[in-house]
Amino acid sequence: MTVTGAFSSRGRSQQGLPRTPTPPSGWPIGSYSTYVEAQRAVEHLAEQDFTVEDVTIVGVDLMLVERVIGRLSWGKALGSGAISGGWFGLLVGILLSFFNTGNGVTYQPALVGLVAGMVFGVVLAAGAYAMTRGRRDFSSASQLVAGRYDVLCQPRNAEQGRDLLARLAMRPSGSTG
Repeated sequence: MTVTGAFSSRGRSQQGLPRTPTPPSGWPIGSYSTYVEAQRAVEHLAEQDFTVEDVTIVGVDLMLVERVIGRLSWGKALGSGAISGGWFGLLVGILLSFFNTGNGVTYQPALVGLVAGMVFGVVLAAGAYAMTRGRRDFSSASQLVAGRYDVLCQPRNAEQGRDLLARLAMRPSGSTG
């Protein structure tokens, strides 16, 4: 299974996919309220030996949903800066220890990298949090979702695909085969 992003070029040349963002083409053969339902429909088509290369799932009525995770405070901002800076510093320290010409294994570069990374992480996090001036005292996660998901198919196989999906809709929920 090849999964690529909108601007990824890996595998596109052999799949015949466009290299630039291009509106989808095809006839609607199904419409679903969740991505999981649309994915289930395409899986059903694949199980029926349908030419799934002609199928596209299109998210319609896109929304950017920002879910608030919690309050952001000086302590949380500085703590996350210390942790992320520490990890980066530790990585740099370990890489530098590979080039240590001294005898035996030494942990000094890794320890120095860890401490320096934590200090720089705290300083950068403090600067970034201070620049918000209390306007954004919460942390959040953003997600792009659609109001509905349409399954499109190229005209040459659209009727067959629509019939297969109609049979899927008539089956009781949870049944297989």
